[in-house]
Amino acid sequence: MKPAAVLEYVSQNVRAYRSLKGLSQQQLADLAGLSRRMIAGVESGQDNISLAKLSLIADALGVDFAQIIAAPEQQGQAVVNALAWRGAQAQSVAKLLASVPAAQKVELWAWSLAPGEQYCAEPDPEGWREMLYVTEGELTLDLAGKLQAMQAGESAVFSSTAEYRYINRSRQPVKFIRNVVY
Repeated sequence: MKPAAVLEYVSQNVRAYRSLKGLSQQQLADLAGLSRRMIAGVESGQDNISLAKLSLIADALGVDFAQIIAAPEQQGQAVVNALAWRGAQAQSVAKLLASVPAAQKVELWAWSLAPGEQYCAEPDPEGWREMLYVTEGELTLDLAGKLQAMQAGESAVFSSTAEYRYINRSRQPVKFIRNVVY
């Protein structure tokens, strides 16, 4: 999937779900706790929004996060292999590997970060947890200022209700699997 396609799907989906709900951009912004300008940027396909803010929009619209990033042919189905975030460098991506409705929500992601790249996450709602497993390279996990270096083959579980970052401080790409449970 081309990087532009991700923003295009998000743009189309947010606009379509907002219209279905009969909401103005300002009303959606208020419900999501964001600015109208941010909603307008997302709907125009110009803003590469953070995953946490995109999740706030999905919650405000009453849809699953996966429905916001899904290609048109995936709507209403399980979402598999959807590119959801791209960093400044082509090697830095977050791909939602699979998402299906369940009593609790579980998401499986494949991540890679180029050397020197990082992803800064905003706190998730209460009750969210993440599980990481490093498959290649070294990942530095910053949990509210506490750094933890993780090598290939190592894993971590943490509450994602505080700010956290994924950082690649090495000279090689890092790849890891991320499960989100809420």
